[in-house]
Amino acid sequence: MILTLPIRHFFSLSVVTASLAFLSPTALAADANASAAAPETTLSADFVYQYLAGEVAGQRGELGLASNLFLNLAKRSRDARLAERAAKAAIFGNNPAVAIQAVALWIELDPSSVDAQQTTVQMLVSTGKLAETKPYLEKLLTKEDTRANGFLYLHSLFARQTDKQQVLTLVQELAASYPELPESHFAIAQAALDAGQMELALQQLKAADKLLPGWELAAMLHGQVLFMQSPDLAVNYYKDFLKKYPKANETRLSYARLLVNQKQFDEAKKEFVKLASVSNDNPEILVVIGLLSFQSGAYKDAEQYFLQALKTDYADMDQVYLYLGHNAEKQNRDQEALDWYYKIQPGERYLDAKLNIAYVISRTQGGDAGIEMLKQIDGLNEAQQATVNQAIASLLTQAKRNDEAYVVLEETVNSLPNTADIIYDFAMAAERLLKLDVMERELRKLIKLKPDYAAAYNALGYSFADRNINLQEAHSLIEKALLLRPEDHYIMDSMGWVHYRMGSLDKALDYLQKAYSKQTDPEIAAHLGEVLWQRGMRELAIKTWEDALQTHPDNEVLLKTSKRFLQ
Repeated sequence: MILTLPIRHFFSLSVVTASLAFLSPTALAADANASAAAPETTLSADFVYQYLAGEVAGQRGELGLASNLFLNLAKRSRDARLAERAAKAAIFGNNPAVAIQAVALWIELDPSSVDAQQTTVQMLVSTGKLAETKPYLEKLLTKEDTRANGFLYLHSLFARQTDKQQVLTLVQELAASYPELPESHFAIAQAALDAGQMELALQQLKAADKLLPGWELAAMLHGQVLFMQSPDLAVNYYKDFLKKYPKANETRLSYARLLVNQKQFDEAKKEFVKLASVSNDNPEILVVIGLLSFQSGAYKDAEQYFLQALKTDYADMDQVYLYLGHNAEKQNRDQEALDWYYKIQPGERYLDAKLNIAYVISRTQGGDAGIEMLKQIDGLNEAQQATVNQAIASLLTQAKRNDEAYVVLEETVNSLPNTADIIYDFAMAAERLLKLDVMERELRKLIKLKPDYAAAYNALGYSFADRNINLQEAHSLIEKALLLRPEDHYIMDSMGWVHYRMGSLDKALDYLQKAYSKQTDPEIAAHLGEVLWQRGMRELAIKTWEDALQTHPDNEVLLKTSKRFLQ
């Protein structure tokens, strides 16, 4: 969880990238008359020529030339405004040598300029001269009206510094003079967090809270620090904070996102509903509530929120149409789903819509109709065509036309040989045809290509375990997959199955029960029942199979397993 701070910039980069729409010499002279600090500038023909050349160079984007011309003019005239022009042009044009000279001259000519001090700080930070920023920062922080925002911006100012401890030390030194300012404690907390000093961060956040109770920015950072220690601590902290400050909507949003992160979807939905009630039908929040409703199976609620989002100015209407189509499918309202998908226009969501249309047509009119529809999609690039080919192969597999699916995927993997998902699908197609050498070759290739592809480790390990071969390697492969995706019920099932094959029935039962508690999948039920049977828990095994068969009466693995033991 990364906290983005919605603060005004104090040491703003806008001083570096400001417009280079330069003043005319006449305006320069007029401005000089209006400024007591500005020196008198004799506008000789050469001076005017050099100035105009700088202006034209700047307008053409030749910032190196512009910065040099303005720097020379600033040296000749001792005019701080020209030094400022030179500095900004040099910084914007990535010309550090000239920028350093120009900034130094600018601050020499106008030492009271906040703009010059800010630009100097930026220059020093960008060149890694962190210690040298201290006197300038101290001077800037003396200004009471901008002090608070100044402390808030320190974190962004030093974000790219690699020596986080040095940053923390500097921030602590800057903050030492302002112990009664909550923002100074907040700045230390940010620096402490970056430096890995969690306890110091929490200590400073508590100090900020005492000075400014209910400050949401500090509360959100507090939650972030606690999350890094334990998500449960963060959840409890946010819950307590929101009891005290129920109108703290920014904090409530952070809390709701954390709940989603922790897969506490029902609780997250409650918080988003509260946010929606005060956000004047914020479309993003409505869509999130719709998705959370969909996730929990509350399809009527999901539809309500998606339709409500359509009445707003939501930026991605096609995305909502897609969600409404999925939602209608879940309720077996296939024609309504098609109506939503057909609303989606060519663009980012168009191919997804076409794929979903094909799946609905395949389900309602037969696999051939869906496949034919997919073949009619034109104007695709190579990667999009590969996605369509995967969908065609999926429909062929559903129709038990495994030979045809294998051919489609073989052609696809040959055209895009380094695409992980296609390699995986091709390996699984090979496994269905018992081309086990091809399956193993492709999965090993995939593991080498993408070492974090958990499904590849799992598939190869499970294949070995199911055939009762290479069990030690099978265990290692599945263990790697489980490290990558520790909550995946399919991988838990594989781990239980390999333990069963290795004779560790207790471990097998433990993994299979965990997997089945997460997902009542028929193949997991088949494995769990077999282990229960072998453990002598035959009544429970039979009940497990019978319960699974009620919802999956045609699953081949489940049927074969239960018949093998019950005959």
